[in-house]
Amino acid sequence: MKVTVIGLGYLGATHAVAMAELGHEVIGIEPDSQKLSSLAQGILPFHEPGLDAALPRAISSGRLKFQSEHNEASASADLHFICVGTPQTKGSDAADTSYVVAAAKELAAWIKPTAVVAGKSTVPVGTAANLKSAMDEIAGFDVHLAWNPEFLREGTALEDSLRPDRIVVGTWSQHSVDVLREVYAPIIATGTPFLELDVPTAELVKVAANAFLATKISFINAMAEVAEVSGADAVSLAKAIGYDDRIGSKFLRTGIGFGGGCLPKDIRGFVARAEELGVGSAVEFLKDVDAVNLRRRDKVVELAKQELGQLAGKSITMLGISFKPDSDDLRDSPALEISQRLTALGAKVTVHDPVSLTPLAIRSPELIREQNLIEAVRGSELVILGTEWKQYREIDPKALAAVVKVKTIIDGRNILDVAKWQAAGWRVIALGRNVHNG
Repeated sequence: MKVTVIGLGYLGATHAVAMAELGHEVIGIEPDSQKLSSLAQGILPFHEPGLDAALPRAISSGRLKFQSEHNEASASADLHFICVGTPQTKGSDAADTSYVVAAAKELAAWIKPTAVVAGKSTVPVGTAANLKSAMDEIAGFDVHLAWNPEFLREGTALEDSLRPDRIVVGTWSQHSVDVLREVYAPIIATGTPFLELDVPTAELVKVAANAFLATKISFINAMAEVAEVSGADAVSLAKAIGYDDRIGSKFLRTGIGFGGGCLPKDIRGFVARAEELGVGSAVEFLKDVDAVNLRRRDKVVELAKQELGQLAGKSITMLGISFKPDSDDLRDSPALEISQRLTALGAKVTVHDPVSLTPLAIRSPELIREQNLIEAVRGSELVILGTEWKQYREIDPKALAAVVKVKTIIDGRNILDVAKWQAAGWRVIALGRNVHNG
């Protein structure tokens, strides 16, 4: 099938490659000339394991091409995926859908009557209906618009695209259903559930899923706050309640909380949209979910003050700066915000991260960047583990102990073997745990 993918950011680039991997003829459309040039050369403008090898493979196969705008070639496509971003509106918690609206209107002037448009962007419920009205007017016919939310996880995005746990489509026409079943046929054939929903429900699925995951993360971090003043151990607590299959252990890990391009903005946008609909009270609890998450960042800053006193001139090392491992995404990263706040208080913060130092130079040039792990901690008076990269789990604490000034580490992700680090002479501080340091 001939398809277009409009918007080649993280979601769009991944989806375009996945469609090519499934055997479809794909045209990726991206107005950003720098991003387009990089992709056309087979170079990812971001870090995503597996996608870096799949992109040049898709290009060399001839199934993936790129262009900056619509033309006759893209207009002949049978299916158009809208994958542009919906960032948080500046000065508001609401989602900014202007990029989606612009992409839909531009597309409407080109599409053929039989083409299906599938939105994959995360949007407030009700967005699709407004888009369809606008597209119908521009196109001069009844546009086949559907909503097909994405469920990608950074670090496993290509795998999630090719082997998803479900495919969700919200449609107004059987034709849309048929076309989407065809494009996803290889995936459906493996047994992946294909859920046909109404459009508003399909719009809600992604934000509802993210709201639930955020709630789970913040719940255990709320328990960590209780544990810290009661003498309990939140890590053991999470393990104990996780055995209950009604609860499950996934996402029950204490630490500095969530960030990234989805969870924070999506729950805030969800609340904002619910308030617009007059049912804000139904999701009022999500404000507390957000607040708990942000307080964990506050906690680390306060712990740093407790350990070092006045922070001015003190050397601190942050291990990991991306919001999660296997990603270079710095959007709303807890580790980044903590580093920025410590710097603002006068600390000298050195950052080590396996892949994120280049975007960090653009995002926060005031932070010191060091590619060598040993050099990053040399002379440090406090080490903070901010991102749970595998290599940090495997660190030899004796090697680090030999070069730091003060052997104190705050485990912001509760991934370290506390006994092993203590045996190497370290004072270990772990969120939600009352660690005894001799």
